[in-house]
Amino acid sequence: MTELDELVRSTLDEAGLVYERKGAGRYFVTLPGTKKLQTNCWLVVGEHAFAVEAFVCRRPDEAHEDVYRFLLRRNARLYGVAYTLDSMGDIYLVGRLGLDRMTREELDKLLGQVLEAADGDFNTLLELGFASSIKREWDWRVSRGESLANLQAFKHLVEPTNPDTPGTLTD
Repeated sequence: MTELDELVRSTLDEAGLVYERKGAGRYFVTLPGTKKLQTNCWLVVGEHAFAVEAFVCRRPDEAHEDVYRFLLRRNARLYGVAYTLDSMGDIYLVGRLGLDRMTREELDKLLGQVLEAADGDFNTLLELGFASSIKREWDWRVSRGESLANLQAFKHLVEPTNPDTPGTLTD
């Protein structure tokens, strides 16, 4: 296990990732993103397998079926990880890999997939599962003259390009 522990450490160091070692073979890693500013994940070198677990977003407020349909369809295109829910309904990416398959390249691919999925799917998950909350937040900020900078990705949810177009949150 010390050999794999060293492999994980050196791979994280070479990638310039921020992490904390939480005991032998246990790492809490922060992956930088653009849409989701950071994704926190656990990397664990176990007795029989290597595991990765990353928090993606909390339980959706609405449109649960649409969110879960998106996650299940997305699972078919993911490498080495899959979306899952915890007992509270929060969304995670998880994966397991046999220790004999663990290489620097494989770890890099897994971390890349976690980051691509968590960061790339983040706004879609927010749009599907939190549209009403985004609309309320937008309206509240507008009413107080607050910045809308970090909500610009969701502008289309509150300001239709054509006022005669049905199906927007402003209708």
